[in-house]
Amino acid sequence: MLLFLFIIFLIAGFILIAARKTVRNLNPLLSPAAFVLAVVFLLLSMVRMVGPGHVGIQVLFGKVQEKTLPSGLHLVNPLITLERMSVRTQSYTMTAKAGEGQIKGDDAIVTLTAEGLSVNLDVTIWYHLIPDDAAEVYKNIGLNYVGKIVRPAIRTAIRSAVVKYNATDIYSAKRAEVTDDIFIILVSDFSVKGVECEKVLLRNVELPPMVKNAIDEKISAEQDAQKMKFVLQKETQERERKRIEAEGISKAQRIIANSLTSQYLQWYYVQTLKELVNSPNNTIIVTPFDQKLTPLLNIPTGRK
Repeated sequence: MLLFLFIIFLIAGFILIAARKTVRNLNPLLSPAAFVLAVVFLLLSMVRMVGPGHVGIQVLFGKVQEKTLPSGLHLVNPLITLERMSVRTQSYTMTAKAGEGQIKGDDAIVTLTAEGLSVNLDVTIWYHLIPDDAAEVYKNIGLNYVGKIVRPAIRTAIRSAVVKYNATDIYSAKRAEVTDDIFIILVSDFSVKGVECEKVLLRNVELPPMVKNAIDEKISAEQDAQKMKFVLQKETQERERKRIEAEGISKAQRIIANSLTSQYLQWYYVQTLKELVNSPNNTIIVTPFDQKLTPLLNIPTGRK
């Protein structure tokens, strides 16, 4: 539009110069003003702005220029058409959940494992366009490089990686390894097309019902085994506690038995007699005993 206005005012300036020879009382400032406006519109048409997170692709008469323009203001050939492409981090999600992926409906990837089972995978890929390769991408692929390159490469990489693993490994133990393998493949496939893979997120793994039930049963059995192991440990500890307690009681009884000398028994006998004499319920105390002072007490109780 600005270039079109430049051409109009430029032509108008030349027309006004020619008209001065035939038209009387023509303002001599009109032609200079037309030329000034033409120059202004020419300069404005040369100024192009590339927004943040984008690069500018210069196209002149259908030919893509190798040099791309970074974000900011630039002075370029007014005849150039500027196409802008984002170099920000983007995400591509393929999932069975409606409304979360780029494709409406079920877009989860169905792929085969090493044992021939079908699994459904939900994935998200973070990627961005390489700024220095943006011109080549535009020239060879176009603006829709996501649909032409990113999506097919993701599907191929996932299937190539998953086929090396068993379903149970993908579901649990080797999930991180599967993610790393997918990432390595995508880095290689993307880079030759001017795209850089940043990260692979394996969001969900949906196994066949039969395999999932078998895994759940295995986990349940392992939990029961751990529970039984805990019970056995508790019983072992309780048995050890009782053994130690019994040994302590036996040792205490041996110590007491060894300490019961005849002198101690005589002393204890006298002390017992004192308590019985001082008791208000006793009237007569008969204390037969032998030479070793082993008493046989027959103590009547009751009040007078």
